[in-house]
Amino acid sequence: MAKRDLLFEDVFEIKEKDPAGQKFDKVSRVTGVGEDYQFDLILDVNMDIYPIEIGDKIRLALHDTLIPGQVDSGRYDPKLESKQTLMDEYDYVMYGKVFKYSIEKGTGKVRIYISFGGLLMELKGDPEYVKEINPDSRLYLLIRK
Repeated sequence: MAKRDLLFEDVFEIKEKDPAGQKFDKVSRVTGVGEDYQFDLILDVNMDIYPIEIGDKIRLALHDTLIPGQVDSGRYDPKLESKQTLMDEYDYVMYGKVFKYSIEKGTGKVRIYISFGGLLMELKGDPEYVKEINPDSRLYLLIRK
């Protein structure tokens, strides 16, 4: 697939798994720190589908479409299975919505909260690197090891 501009991409080293205890059988909450931009990550992951352990490094990307250069309709398209998409480059993909976006007083860091059908993600860091992500944005989370 041709080079594309992702809204955000970094490699995170997983530092903790279920720091407050596991609340659901198949879901774990992992935390990590980004290597390039030093973002803090908290992410709920279905461990049956995509197991992640402490010490793993994951490449995490956020994008507003699966086919760069094409506007996403926000609806499931069964034809995507026969097309080349960003999903071909990643192992775990979820679709969600930014439901909270705030700037911390004092530090100026942004906190972005995204819900992927109940699985949550918090991303905290320098707003310079997530300028294209806005409140109520609909985004794809793409992960690979």
